[in-house]
Amino acid sequence: MITLVAVSGLGILCLILEIINLRKILVPVTLLGLVAILGATATEFYLNEPFIEIDNYNMVETSRFSQAFSILFILLTALIIGMSSKFYEDKMTKIADYVSLKIFMLAGAIAMVSFGNFAMFFIGIEVLSICGYVLAASEPKNLKSNEAGMKYFIMGAFASSFILFGLALLYGATGSFDVETIKQILAVRGESLPVWANLGFVMVLVGLLFKASVVPFHFWAPDVYEGSPTLVTTIMSTLIKVAAISALFKFLTIMSVLVTPTVQLGLIVFSIITMLVANITALRQSNLKRMMAYSGISHTGFMMMGLLSFNESANSTLYYAAAYSFAAIAGFAVIMAVCQDKGNENISNIFGLARRHPALAGIMACAMVSLGGIPVFAGFFAKMFVFSQMFEARQIILVMFGIVSSIIAIFYYFGTTNVMFTKENPEDISFKASKRYTTVAFIAISLNILIGVCPFIIMDLQL
Repeated sequence: MITLVAVSGLGILCLILEIINLRKILVPVTLLGLVAILGATATEFYLNEPFIEIDNYNMVETSRFSQAFSILFILLTALIIGMSSKFYEDKMTKIADYVSLKIFMLAGAIAMVSFGNFAMFFIGIEVLSICGYVLAASEPKNLKSNEAGMKYFIMGAFASSFILFGLALLYGATGSFDVETIKQILAVRGESLPVWANLGFVMVLVGLLFKASVVPFHFWAPDVYEGSPTLVTTIMSTLIKVAAISALFKFLTIMSVLVTPTVQLGLIVFSIITMLVANITALRQSNLKRMMAYSGISHTGFMMMGLLSFNESANSTLYYAAAYSFAAIAGFAVIMAVCQDKGNENISNIFGLARRHPALAGIMACAMVSLGGIPVFAGFFAKMFVFSQMFEARQIILVMFGIVSSIIAIFYYFGTTNVMFTKENPEDISFKASKRYTTVAFIAISLNILIGVCPFIIMDLQL
């Protein structure tokens, strides 16, 4: 609970710094605050005892699962905010708004994995989503940003209405929003619950699949990712996506009695079509942000495999989320460093990057290789862990489609890497990349390599 309280307080502090005209120190203070919260959460995790436990209504549940994912969320937010002062250097008068919204998004993500009551679960979703709508449309003079914000709002509101209606039906069937109470009712009356309990479960499931941009509920994501400011796209494809997957994981764990063979078959089908459709579509993309959008959708398909053995796969889901997110942030940091002054994110902008800026080209290549699942990098071990669990669960067909999808993905990941070394940039203009982007990209890919070389850092955690 201390994590959620501290993050919410940090968001309010950002607004206070704006009021007293201290926006110049906003980003450093925010980063220091996140580091302090990260330290407190990690200490709480390893001591296995919460610092604050005054929630008499069980709205917030402190568990090792929620703490582990909260640590990941804080790391991702710190990396993204580390790039904010450079990305918003021409909008410094509004930087408090942008940074505070990202901090409140973090609070929403933490609430989504720390809820002990479905009311808190919905509040977390809405806090995360509303901040996302505002940030997607945060360039009012940019038509694509306006379009992205409107599409994101319409589809997000549609998904939220599904979740809210589903929770109402679950309340009607169980008489409670409290997670522990619902677990007890399901254990005793699981098969005798009224039909609207299953209907509510399915509606919440569909709403979360929308939030995670799982095929066929993904059609909003590429346009929103492409039209949003690149830093916002980065937080959408990492923090928001991982929060949705982790919330879906926890929801299915709570409602495990209702996860029938039919529901499992549906999850298998969604996983397969998400991996295949996203990777095949990504082959034809010439816009780097749009390619990364489809890449993120395909990795959602891989992460969904953990939902089929949720009693045993919390570690592998966390590992996959961390491996994907660190590589994605590194890739987006390079895209921002190269494309911010270009007005577009076409792949031609990285032609010949290896000669113009070898460090950025190397980081981008590492990010693509990790996303493709090549050894040494964490992306390889992430796929290996989920495939191993699917073998143990005898989901051989799912593993086969996963391998085929990984092979398809190699073409566009390696294609992106190839053009940096073999193509010539028509303008051939050397440039000096921002140290902030380069530093964040280096830290992100270093974390990816670290958990790739030492996977036990995550896999040995007792979640």
